[in-house]
Amino acid sequence: MRITSKGQVTIPAEIREKAGLLPGSEINIILDDDGVHIVRVEPGPGGGRGQRIVRRLRGTAPPGMSTDEIMALTRGE
Repeated sequence: MRITSKGQVTIPAEIREKAGLLPGSEINIILDDDGVHIVRVEPGPGGGRGQRIVRRLRGTAPPGMSTDEIMALTRGE
């Protein structure tokens, strides 16, 4: 693996799968005497970011709207 000029690295798919790292996963990078460690951050009691967003938005559309009507609103149509 190489580090890009922006400090980015690509974690191989096999390692991501084994570690449970999905797109949007949060990680911590820990530096100690043994080296650098990447550790997945477990969601807290409120769930992950996506779960918090869904929970906040649930039930906010007016009753009786179809999915197509809601999508048209989100697109500004």
